[in-house]
Amino acid sequence: MKTKSYLKYFATLLLMLCCFTSNAQILRKRTTLLMGGRFDISIVAKDSITAENSIDTVIAEITRIENLISDWKPTSQVSEVNRNAGIAPVKVDREVFELTQRALQFSKITNGGFDVSFAAMDRIWKFDGSMTTMPTDEAIKQSVAKVGYQNIILDSVQSTIFLKLKGMKIGFGALGEGYATDKCRDMMLSKGITAGIVNGSGDMTAWGKQPNGKDWNIGMTNPFDTNKLFAVVPLNDGAVTTSGSYEKFVVLNGKRYSHIINPATGYPSTGLCSVTVFGPNAEMANGFSTSLMVLGKDAGLKLINKYPEYSCVMITDNGKIIKSKNFKIAKFHPKI
Repeated sequence: MKTKSYLKYFATLLLMLCCFTSNAQILRKRTTLLMGGRFDISIVAKDSITAENSIDTVIAEITRIENLISDWKPTSQVSEVNRNAGIAPVKVDREVFELTQRALQFSKITNGGFDVSFAAMDRIWKFDGSMTTMPTDEAIKQSVAKVGYQNIILDSVQSTIFLKLKGMKIGFGALGEGYATDKCRDMMLSKGITAGIVNGSGDMTAWGKQPNGKDWNIGMTNPFDTNKLFAVVPLNDGAVTTSGSYEKFVVLNGKRYSHIINPATGYPSTGLCSVTVFGPNAEMANGFSTSLMVLGKDAGLKLINKYPEYSCVMITDNGKIIKSKNFKIAKFHPKI
């Protein structure tokens, strides 16, 4: 009887170990340079080989997207569109057309706070310490002379993009990084990878949970001391993006000017030093975080409150923390 009891015990223990092993998950991380910035990729999988291969797949997908939409790569479809500005429409892949279509729609809902044609702006503002005087009003006006989403013509039937003015350019900026992170999440889920994070220069998409069953912890940088975090928030399925002036700005006549330029006016954004947006989609969250910096506190809150799936945390230049009315993260304990 004693032997049978021991056998039963070991059989149960073996079954528990098998179940544990079959459900065990490992986490692998990799950092690389893509789309002109840093990407941190974290994948949870059943074994190291699957995780590493999945990271390779994510990198390949981001590279594919970059080769399509980069306005810096002369061989991209977007560069071809820009070269033909004022000359002729350019036929593009449906993926590029639909991304441009969404970016154009976002340009409209923000009244140009985000403008997909911002790439044509002359870089007259310097944020490397060399700038000591304000540009003239005329120079600022001329810097955005070729910017204007209203001059982009899309033909859905032909899948073409036409920029009406010579010298116009479209560019997706960090919106493209958000799009890439969303695409990688969807691809990983379709392949059975149920947890991970793709972080493109601070624009991140997360899904699932860590191997220990806990949510991912997302640190929010303190804009007044970038070596510290002002809050850590949980995230398991969704996106978080941050736009801020705390790394690139210039102070002229006692006023702080952000490197985030208003495409409609040519002037840098002022008043806010950081905007973090939470929502289901990194592409749209990035569009919000950038445009809210430009629009400012009041207009920015009015805009994002129209979209209940999205919420934000703003930090003003004087350190005031402002949350949108639909901000629902319970474990949010900021310290500034």
